[in-house]
Amino acid sequence: MTGVGNLNDNHNLPTTRPVSVVRYHQGKAMIRQDVVATEYALTIFVNNKEMTTVVCTPEHLTELVVGFLASEGILRSIEQLTEFTLSTIKGIARVKTQSEVNFNEEFYNKRFLGSCCGKSRPSFYYYNDMQTALPVTSKAHIVAADVFSCMEEMEHSTPLFAETGGVHVAALCTPSAMQVSRTDIGRHNALDKLYGYTLLHKQPLDNALIAFSGRLSSEVLLKVAKIGVGIVLAKSAPTSLAIQLADELNITAIGFVRGDTFNVYTHAWRIDELST
Repeated sequence: MTGVGNLNDNHNLPTTRPVSVVRYHQGKAMIRQDVVATEYALTIFVNNKEMTTVVCTPEHLTELVVGFLASEGILRSIEQLTEFTLSTIKGIARVKTQSEVNFNEEFYNKRFLGSCCGKSRPSFYYYNDMQTALPVTSKAHIVAADVFSCMEEMEHSTPLFAETGGVHVAALCTPSAMQVSRTDIGRHNALDKLYGYTLLHKQPLDNALIAFSGRLSSEVLLKVAKIGVGIVLAKSAPTSLAIQLADELNITAIGFVRGDTFNVYTHAWRIDELST
């Protein structure tokens, strides 16, 4: 990788903002101080062409850009990145890659990516999703206790989640410990930050699992497949399409991890107590 600018993610932008609220409680109205999560708009240029604007939590922005471009199939390895600059004042990231990127309607589409799910996100029917979300080859095995410990570590890994209640958390774990967690107002952004981390740090993924604070949607399953992790845990429910994709992509999908229970929807053989 040559000519790359500063890849340090310590950009020191505020992730919360103070607000005054009128709180109604037991028949009385009171003025209180509260904090809310910051929304930050980051526009990404690839080879001098504007690709998209991502609305995100302004931390770990380098990982976000790298992970997003990898999710879109533009980067397959960090070595393909030849230049990277980031201006937090302007809200612009500029990237250059070894090969040209063809922004045609079949493969890519210039679009605004909001912080929520919906039509602003590419569906799994896009050609690049079908090319980059391949079946996972991981043969990782865990025991039931690993499910609970990983989820618990994820929930306690960031004060921003407890402080605002307005962000998603995604954590990369091994059966023995949590490796790293990332937080964002957008669930897809949190996963892209994890993806960027794995590429920038060349993180081994053979024995990895991902814990996630939200529900298991088809979008989440596609991100997990692109990262290359074989086990995903979620606090909430999966969708029917997520279950279908998890089955096809060889991912063990585990939902409703709460207290001392969880549901396994696909590929239960990766959990020792359930393997036959």
